[in-house]
Amino acid sequence: MPNLNSKSSTETKTEYRPAPKPSRLEERSFLLLSVLALAYAFVCGLHTIADPDLFWQLATGRWVAQHHQVFSTDVFSYTAAGNPWVYPVGSGLLFYWSYLVGGYSLLSWIGVTASVVAVALLLRRGSAITAAITIFVVPLIAKRTAPRAEMFTVVLFAAYLSLLWENYRTGRARLWLLPILMLAWVNLHLGFVSGLGLIAAFVGIDVLQMFRPGDRRSEAIQRLKRACPWFIATAAVTVANPWGWNIYSALIRQNRAMAEHSAWIAEWGRLPLTWSSLFHGLTLSSGGSIYVLLLLAAVAVVLGLSQREIGAAILLICSAYATMQHLRMEALTAIVLTIVGGSILTTALRQAAAHLSSERTRTVLAVSATAAVAALVVIWSANVFKFDEMALSSYGVGLSWWLPNAAAEFIQQNNVPAEIFNTYNEGGFVTWALGPKYRDYFDGRAIPFGRGAFLRQGELASANADSATWDAEVSRYNINTILLPLNRFESELDVLRNYCSSTKWRPVYLDEVSGVFVRRTPQNEALIRSFDVNCATAPLPRQIPVGPAMTRFNQWANAGIILAALGRNYEALAAVDKADQIVPDSSFVPWLRGNIYYLTGRLSESEGQYQLAVSRNPDVPLFWFSLAAVYKHQGRIPETIQAQQKAISLSTLPKPSELLKLARLYLDTHQPEKAIETFSQAESTASPELLTGPAEHNVKFQVDQGQAAAWKALGDSKRAAEFDQKAVQDLLEQNQASPPAQ
Repeated sequence: MPNLNSKSSTETKTEYRPAPKPSRLEERSFLLLSVLALAYAFVCGLHTIADPDLFWQLATGRWVAQHHQVFSTDVFSYTAAGNPWVYPVGSGLLFYWSYLVGGYSLLSWIGVTASVVAVALLLRRGSAITAAITIFVVPLIAKRTAPRAEMFTVVLFAAYLSLLWENYRTGRARLWLLPILMLAWVNLHLGFVSGLGLIAAFVGIDVLQMFRPGDRRSEAIQRLKRACPWFIATAAVTVANPWGWNIYSALIRQNRAMAEHSAWIAEWGRLPLTWSSLFHGLTLSSGGSIYVLLLLAAVAVVLGLSQREIGAAILLICSAYATMQHLRMEALTAIVLTIVGGSILTTALRQAAAHLSSERTRTVLAVSATAAVAALVVIWSANVFKFDEMALSSYGVGLSWWLPNAAAEFIQQNNVPAEIFNTYNEGGFVTWALGPKYRDYFDGRAIPFGRGAFLRQGELASANADSATWDAEVSRYNINTILLPLNRFESELDVLRNYCSSTKWRPVYLDEVSGVFVRRTPQNEALIRSFDVNCATAPLPRQIPVGPAMTRFNQWANAGIILAALGRNYEALAAVDKADQIVPDSSFVPWLRGNIYYLTGRLSESEGQYQLAVSRNPDVPLFWFSLAAVYKHQGRIPETIQAQQKAISLSTLPKPSELLKLARLYLDTHQPEKAIETFSQAESTASPELLTGPAEHNVKFQVDQGQAAAWKALGDSKRAAEFDQKAVQDLLEQNQASPPAQ
């Protein structure tokens, strides 16, 4: 086989452009900042396991290891059993074997390793500027390299871009590594398609260079001739997986489900672009701000265009757009900015430095900038150790506090009957902790469960346990147990009292994270008698909190919100006060206290607590929605509209139901034009399943009703009649799609 790395004797004499030589001071700055970046990556990456996707991936590894075969249909749930499911199993096997060796602690350390390796790849062949940018993006990298299959895409994407950019700049990269890395990537995560995207992008960059005369054109031709065999080999090796070409069917299903995922899954939501979020994101109070990243990308684009690096500028724009559409893309955007944008910024700053005649001035500026970045990373590293009340994970190793581990142990030890209902967030953990004996209702894979699964599980979790909605689902799937999430970030707490007072279900386990309810049948009565829980007197927290401040705060704060949901308001306030003593400047504690005051009719005190929560953390949509609710209850409609607008603007996920509320407020305040615009926005942001279904959930029906009222208020009876007719048609279509049960 010919050596594709060597130049043919017949090649043109055009030389690849050498990278500008760094000064000795820059080399020293690069070394210092690189060490700081790697240390920062280590600190940021060391967190407890909180991502639920890891657990169904662990379950995948266990199933494949035990059965010695790879599955192509769902084997974990009782609601989607047999539906198509194709997902690379290599990551699951690696996680499972690691768990067998070192448990959850080793899995946490794997996340640290991925964070450090990804950052090291960003620093490869870098400069002091690249190292400085890397420090800014470390938290974004660390967030996406938490233990789960996605971590492999972050690391391999960094490796790919580093090689491809090196090849673009020097023409001498080890491109033979691309197919080797792809062989691993396609068996680790579906994100391998981003590697193919990078190859396509660099082919496009070279094609653009061909339209330029002279050396740039000949260099591009040489690069393509040399790289094409390796690019083709990389694409071909993607079929080296258990499903061959069918791996692409999984990508197609993922793409088809994207609209629904963007409506329900936070990481697939959009980046809030409001003045408040921009101002807070650009304050440099902490590292990893996506807004700083986008600002740097904009600067790099302008400089890239001035350097006639049009292809690189387009790549930066596309990566920034991807992050604005889906927050999950932030790490990949950070990688593009660091490697591509960092190179462009380095060239620009070296050119600017060349115009400074004074060596002393250049030295002072370089040392000052290096010292400033070093000081920032020290401050930001210290912040990592601080308790973040809004986070699901904490610094350290092992399991996160919010996972229903104790409830799962109770279910296993006492042979609680199947099938078990669980919500989306807990599904992955149920699959791992309770499988294979128990199957789950819904989990983080989402795709096998089909359209409408998010809405269905949400309706069940928030419905009265004795309702016809529950009766129908129990009859369909023979559900005997409900695992209800009760941590303070879940939304099912509003109906907890109904679950506790149900005549068809009884609580047999309750703590500050979750509750277990068993269906009342003759077969289950013995279990109920043995473990029956009285929600009016059950101790919460279940055990007296001890240990680190983080652990105690979470237990007291969770207990407070559950006690409030159960109407045990005096105990709830006492629990919230305990949490307040642990974290005096908390924003969540006043919000919890405001909820208790709101439930007991103390509206002015509730408003004061909500305002305190907002003042301490103005970027939490939930706080603004709560403030809007209390304003509405007080009849203060203008303030309600302002708070509702603020909450919606800060939300990463579309909020069609909240937009409907806002549109109706506009109608109530005689602003029909704004109502029409907001009703249209509610319809355009609604997921497909919300545009159909029963009238109380059918966004299209509610929008058409609202539009009719708005046009009527404007005096346009013809348009109003058109929307009235559409609303009637919506109901007719729904009745035809869902005929009443016999």
